Amino acid sequence: MNRKIMDTQAGPLDLHRETVLPEWVDYNGHMNVAYYVLVFDHATDEFLDHIGLDEAYRETHEGSVFVVEAHVTYENEVMEGDEVAVSTQILDADSKRLHIFHRMYKAGNHDGEIIATNELMILHMDMTERRSAPMPEAIRARLLELQKRHAALPRPTQAGRTIGIRRK
Repeated sequence: MNRKIMDTQAGPLDLHRETVLPEWVDYNGHMNVAYYVLVFDHATDEFLDHIGLDEAYRETHEGSVFVVEAHVTYENEVMEGDEVAVSTQILDADSKRLHIFHRMYKAGNHDGEIIATNELMILHMDMTERRSAPMPEAIRARLLELQKRHAALPRPTQAGRTIGIRRK
């Protein structure tokens, strides 16, 4: 993983880059679906570290997060050796939940084609009771700051989609 934090612009956070490894490539010659999810999971960890829900927080506060819903879209292929970048946009947040949206691009081409997207609903947890619990105020304040900036961004067209066969 290669952390690349750009958190001064009004756009989504650019926190994560990763290179497609040979063992991630399937029989079709492109990155297997499981590894798209792995890259998005790494990006989620970078985002959580960025807002303060990092390893030190987990150890000190006995709190963590669980992903309770996830949606992935696959729009373009990536091949072995391609470097991908993932941007993160906060769609919504409250005292216990985060609704975030990741976009995967070829690194250095954020204005280009989207490779894949990942929409997540994340729940903050008290790990001593293994129940949902409010986030600490300092983390909540950081989220609110980012959420305000991201509120001006267009909502991703892939956000909130459902899966099904469309009948005419």
